[in-house]
Amino acid sequence: MALLEVQDLHTYLYTRQGVNRAVHGVSFQLDRGRTLGLVGESGSGKTMTAMSILRLVPRPAARIVSGKIMFDGEDLLSKSEAEMRKVRGAEVAIILQDPLSSLNPVFSIKFQVGEAIKLHQGLTGADLSNEVMENLRRVRVPSPKERMGDYPHQFSGGMRQRVVGAIAISCQPKLLIADEPTTALDSTIQAQYLNLLRELQDQLNLALLFITHDFGIVAKMCDDVAVMYAGRIVERATVRDMFARPGHPYALALLQAVPKMEIKEDRLFAIEGVPATGHTEFAGCSFAPRCPFAIDKCHVEPPPVVTLEPGHESECWRAQEVFEHGTSLLATHSGAPGPQTPAEEPSSGAGDFEPEEAS
Repeated sequence: MALLEVQDLHTYLYTRQGVNRAVHGVSFQLDRGRTLGLVGESGSGKTMTAMSILRLVPRPAARIVSGKIMFDGEDLLSKSEAEMRKVRGAEVAIILQDPLSSLNPVFSIKFQVGEAIKLHQGLTGADLSNEVMENLRRVRVPSPKERMGDYPHQFSGGMRQRVVGAIAISCQPKLLIADEPTTALDSTIQAQYLNLLRELQDQLNLALLFITHDFGIVAKMCDDVAVMYAGRIVERATVRDMFARPGHPYALALLQAVPKMEIKEDRLFAIEGVPATGHTEFAGCSFAPRCPFAIDKCHVEPPPVVTLEPGHESECWRAQEVFEHGTSLLATHSGAPGPQTPAEEPSSGAGDFEPEEAS
């Protein structure tokens, strides 16, 4: 049984401009010890999906309208707020992308890391201090005994992000949600932090939901990937299958937009048009106005979910064609050069990123 199973989730924002269907029929599952990458442009619904899992959507504007969020055999949407407070931090934790907004500037690191431990495990005094130090050691904060009395402004950006990670794993949750946790870090610190997350996952057997827009991180971190657009998951597959042969035009375009260091290009590939928002209701496919492969049917009929291979699904009328001939089709329709390697062999568009073997 999957640790997390999201079934037909709808989360809407009710604003003066109308209803924003931020999450519009999302379904996926995540097993223990595995990593699922949730990928898409800004505004595609990735963070709102994470907030819905934790039941932390911004009230009163946001509302989880329907669906199920099954976690370890229980529906989180059926729990009371008091029951959810026992789940957050202890069973499911989140690392947000901006540690400065996650940490309170007026409380010490010891207080903030120890808060969840005190609440969920009931530790106090020396036992609490020792547990805080152990969690800081686990995320490699140097001199944890001395540093736990410091405040967030006394830490660098990379160290603040490690402290946020220490808070998230303090009660050894079963599921860790990482919402673009490396956005504010430089490339060297980013690599260190990603390696640290993988080590923590191996040590604690965490299920990891990794939200990002960076396919390089997906290749390094994830076992499976789900591509989101306009509140829906339009394609899901293992990372290796996604990089080898994507089956949705949006996923193909995202991969093609990754710069390839081994190829000198006069112009980088870009997806034409403006990303769809949840305010617009489409009769057909939401990506159709930007899609170079769109046919008349795409604009008027919702696309079916097509199984391309076991475990590889795409929500597209032309999924099979894109899956089999996507690179050449994209070059033909857009006029852009296909993703050729120096040996003129078709590539996946993944650039320098080679998916690692699943752990």
